[in-house]
Amino acid sequence: MPVILKLLTAALFTCLSLAAYGEKLRIVTEPWAPYVYEEHGAMQGLDYETTVIVFQRLGVDVQWQFLPWKRCLAMLDQGNADGALDIFHSHDRDALLLYPSEPLSEVEFVMFYANERPHPVQSLDGLGGLTVGTSPGYLYGAPFSDSDAFNREPAPSHEANFGKLLLGRIDLVITDRRVGQHVIKALGLEGKVSQAPVVVSRQQQYLAVRRGAGMDLLVQRFAAELKRFKQEPAYAALSAKYGGIQAKTASGHTVEQQESGAP
Repeated sequence: MPVILKLLTAALFTCLSLAAYGEKLRIVTEPWAPYVYEEHGAMQGLDYETTVIVFQRLGVDVQWQFLPWKRCLAMLDQGNADGALDIFHSHDRDALLLYPSEPLSEVEFVMFYANERPHPVQSLDGLGGLTVGTSPGYLYGAPFSDSDAFNREPAPSHEANFGKLLLGRIDLVITDRRVGQHVIKALGLEGKVSQAPVVVSRQQQYLAVRRGAGMDLLVQRFAAELKRFKQEPAYAALSAKYGGIQAKTASGHTVEQQESGAP
């Protein structure tokens, strides 16, 4: 079968499968600025806008919904959502989800402390007896999640975690480095909060979809178009718009290395 015919057949099967879902792919995600968030009533962010462009090129309509991350995962489990944006790959979810071979971006989990109560920890060993603010449903890596040397206390939002930090209800907050910097700036906490040296983990994040008829073909097409888009000037401009966030290819190579405006 000629290559072009194979591609057309794959596209047809994908469209037919989406028709069964009401002609729109239902994608859920949690605000995760600057990767995906809402401002002045408009959704934006590097990973969100990248995904929109890729789906437009594939001719796929998407219905978006912002929810707390734990609820996003519940909707996937219950079949009330077709996919999730900016999700980490977990083998526990392989039976439910399909992941493209190409990630959208890479996050770097670090910790932040209040300058009035400094805890500039160098490693997880320095967390003994402390309480770290977390977000429900997030995967921080086994060394962090499995340790019993410190306490973990969840909060409904990143802003709530930083609020608890300033009130002294927790000792540190764990989140992605760029997300933390964005929240600090948005809340006007410059000079009140600092980043600890320890890097807890680095993880790639994806647009993943529930397993179903035609979804494996959709994932393959999404990965191919995403990889192609990352090589274009339009992606470089989009990355620069959001502070030159470095996106990784599946091979681990950095696609965009600009840091214009980044702290």
